[in-house]
Amino acid sequence: MTKYSKEDVLRLTQEEDVKLIRLQFSDILGTTKNVTIAVDQLPKALDNEMMFDGSSIQGFVRIQESDMYLYPDPNTFVILPWQSNGCKAARLICDVYLPNGEPFPGCPRGVLKKALAKAKDMGYTMYVGPEPEFFLFKTDQQGNPIMETNDTGGYFDLSPLDKGEEARESIVFALQSMGFEIEASHHEVAPGQHEIDFKYDDALSTADNVATFRFVTRTIAKNYGLHASFMPKPVFGINGSGMHVHQSLFTDGKNVFYDPETGGLSDTAKHYIAGILEHAKCFTAITNPLVNSYKRLVPGYEAPVYIAWSGKNRSSLIRIPAATGVATRVELRSPDPATNPYLALAVMLEAGLDGIQRKLQPGPECSDNIFEMTEEQRIQQGIPSLPGSLEEALKLLQQDPLIRAALGEHVYSNFIKAKTIEWDRYRTQVHTWEHDEYLSLT
Repeated sequence: MTKYSKEDVLRLTQEEDVKLIRLQFSDILGTTKNVTIAVDQLPKALDNEMMFDGSSIQGFVRIQESDMYLYPDPNTFVILPWQSNGCKAARLICDVYLPNGEPFPGCPRGVLKKALAKAKDMGYTMYVGPEPEFFLFKTDQQGNPIMETNDTGGYFDLSPLDKGEEARESIVFALQSMGFEIEASHHEVAPGQHEIDFKYDDALSTADNVATFRFVTRTIAKNYGLHASFMPKPVFGINGSGMHVHQSLFTDGKNVFYDPETGGLSDTAKHYIAGILEHAKCFTAITNPLVNSYKRLVPGYEAPVYIAWSGKNRSSLIRIPAATGVATRVELRSPDPATNPYLALAVMLEAGLDGIQRKLQPGPECSDNIFEMTEEQRIQQGIPSLPGSLEEALKLLQQDPLIRAALGEHVYSNFIKAKTIEWDRYRTQVHTWEHDEYLSLT
């Protein structure tokens, strides 16, 4: 749905006396990149004439293929809730294109658009509601984060235990000024851990919102002398940060996951769930992309590691919230907030659509607490586990042709390459735990 036209953007920048425009885009690993231009260059940018050097972006192109173009999406125009050097600045999220006018296959936003086009051809529109969690850490005199949380609060705690309340409220106000509809914000289970939930939207807007949420949260936290971290498991012994993803499909304004005759899940929803379950092992490298992600995905800290579905408990990979009708949805609980939101939503959607196309069945709902089951009981009930390391996840990703096709060859090959290097760097390092465990004994 069109929110702003090119003419609207030009008018708003003039009316609001905007001086700077930040053209933002995502690299393959999910890092938000930025090209800042003066407002007098905005007409050129909106005519898709803004060029940049793609060879400087990891996983984009080789040096001899460096010229790339940014195509701003007018619908993403928003004035930033802070000034830059005393000037008003606005943001536009961009797609990346090749000099010949073709979409760049390494653009994560383009990967999601491709998946959404497939869903549209099948008659579906995807809606998504994320629940991103993060930690607030103190910083040293140089502004670098230190491993000390800014409070000792717990789930839903208020001041004075929750000293991050003021910072979190400022993040909420900043997001609201940018058009976010915030549904809830609260302290999470672990000290220093927070969650801000914003209303569901179409998948592309949600992916844009997640990327925006991360850079706004970091910026506001910095104003309070804090560092906002989306690292999945920054502190041993306490809960890590997840990003549960609520998703549904609509056709002609109706939620096709809801069956009005039974008041429960439709067959379409069950096929979608089955597709997610079938491909979950193989897309985990995308939804949980860090070495550190797999230190969250362990039993005992509420993180879902078992591939099953349920409407009654939170130990399953997929939970069905109690809401019905237009609010009927599927909640995937494994992703973490370090994921590239464009790639994550693309692989989830492609997996679910595969389940619909093949009419896969999810098997019986698991009503028992899987965390309390023995390994033998899980095997008897046919409940497998997610990969236990980035290395295992990458190997599984390479075994799934559907997810590989969803990513496209450029993104797939560069992602595998970058993450294999990351794993090798981790694998060959000597860590503090090894010093503590072995140095005095050997």
